[in-house]
Amino acid sequence: MRILIIIGAIIAVLSGALALAWPHRIALPGLINRIQDPIGPNRDVVWSRDPEAAPMTAGERLPNMIIILVDDLGINDISAFGGGVAGGMMPTPNIDALARNGAIFSNGYAGNATCAPSRAAIMTGRFATRFGFEFTPAPVAFHRLLGSFDYGPHEAMWHEDRVSQTIPLEDQGLPPSEITIAEMLQAQDYQTLFLGKWHLGASEQFQPQNQGFDEWVGFYPGAALFMPINDPDVVNLRQEFDPVDRFLWPNLAYAVRWNGSDRFHPDGYMTDYFADEAVAAIEANANRPFFMYLSLNAPHTPIQALRSDVEALSYIEDERVRVYAAMIRAVDRAVGRVREALEAQGIADDTLIVFSSDNGAPSYIGFDDLNAPYRGWKANFFEGGIHVPMLVEWPARIAPGTVIDDPVAHVDLFATAAAAAGGEMPTDRVMDGLDMMAMIDSPDTVPERALFWRSDHYRVLLEGGWKLQVSEYPDRSWLFNLDADPTEQVDLAATEPARLAQMRARLDALNAEQSAPLWPSLVSAPVYVDTHALEERDADDTYVLWSN
Repeated sequence: MRILIIIGAIIAVLSGALALAWPHRIALPGLINRIQDPIGPNRDVVWSRDPEAAPMTAGERLPNMIIILVDDLGINDISAFGGGVAGGMMPTPNIDALARNGAIFSNGYAGNATCAPSRAAIMTGRFATRFGFEFTPAPVAFHRLLGSFDYGPHEAMWHEDRVSQTIPLEDQGLPPSEITIAEMLQAQDYQTLFLGKWHLGASEQFQPQNQGFDEWVGFYPGAALFMPINDPDVVNLRQEFDPVDRFLWPNLAYAVRWNGSDRFHPDGYMTDYFADEAVAAIEANANRPFFMYLSLNAPHTPIQALRSDVEALSYIEDERVRVYAAMIRAVDRAVGRVREALEAQGIADDTLIVFSSDNGAPSYIGFDDLNAPYRGWKANFFEGGIHVPMLVEWPARIAPGTVIDDPVAHVDLFATAAAAAGGEMPTDRVMDGLDMMAMIDSPDTVPERALFWRSDHYRVLLEGGWKLQVSEYPDRSWLFNLDADPTEQVDLAATEPARLAQMRARLDALNAEQSAPLWPSLVSAPVYVDTHALEERDADDTYVLWSN
């Protein structure tokens, strides 16, 4: 009897503890992570120098290359195209300088409409679906939250049966069998440097040092805090209406790693911290060719800004917009610091810089016109989700004010780097990219090619100025003539049956070339094309179910 009483008491205590913890279960992934992988104090990052490298004059060495990739930036977040946050009240002069002094590729496309597959396309020069990197790595708890959220007139599809088929989050990574842009440039004796958000796998085989990077500082997951939540110098914008925001705040860490080290706190606001380290890395490598992948996690949520930046924008009346704009201000400052460091070292002319975003801005943060004039958002393949800034500066090769209208995409960065460095393109696999410099040098000889995107049941083909989108949920097709209708206002699927059939056949053929996903999608959630999270929606609004 006594044993039964003890067992009953234990059960009662455990039940009570579970009842207390259950409302906070959304925070369990972060709690477990902090226990298993504690965060230490700030530590110095020391970039290696080549003691035998001697200064070279312009034209004597292979060009340096820097890819600056920002996270969830809307094409209308920068003022280079006549827009900007809050109607242009927060200009981006340093980003605009890249466009003014180099080339604007007016039809730049992301590798995908979400973070990680775009990064996989950049790293490999291939559609990420060719090697199964179809969905963005995220915890099951995050997917479960998205599957249970109330989206209004249309419900999400939650695939409980697939949970047992998924693989550990840390193993959802870029296959080591792929050849990365860093590995290709290492073979050309480049020093390869990575800073920022990785999001291509956390297990040892997927980490940057095993994917071609000599040195790196950053973090593995898809997001991080920009500062401690209770820091007096930070302004936090919590948005309870957003399920993504609800998950991120209790689970994210303010932490980085150095060459695969244990986690430690960075020094200061995350965007500025990576800018500081980028400047230090440039100084350390000024006398030898280097490749830098600067992957800023701004302005991805959570929305956190330096108080000093927010106060500098006091003329923006809407407080929410002001905090978001302050994040963009920090991004622009980081770009300026990189360009200033190159000038200070006398290597700006011999450095190719590419600036882009991994996808368009998301609807779930609840701001107007971030992707204007395009329809759509992050997590759909309308132009707002994949039409991104693509700015390229290389003073030694590109005339200021160059504008190229031919479509380019993240898959083109590999081929561009290979051509600039005299590297070899892999011949044992399909490569989907073109040399962007060849488009500048010989614009009349740009070959025709198709761009392809897929996320589960939702597939897209862009070819010859026409764009076909095919979705199973809802079951419909959209056909747009982007040359005449770049903002996808007029659906021609019903009036162009011959073209629809031709493009559908081409889409199906390309789809057959892709690989099966390396891990399954767990949720398909509605993303509304023409409204954001704070706008009313009804059953007739255009939407797609986005799988991840």
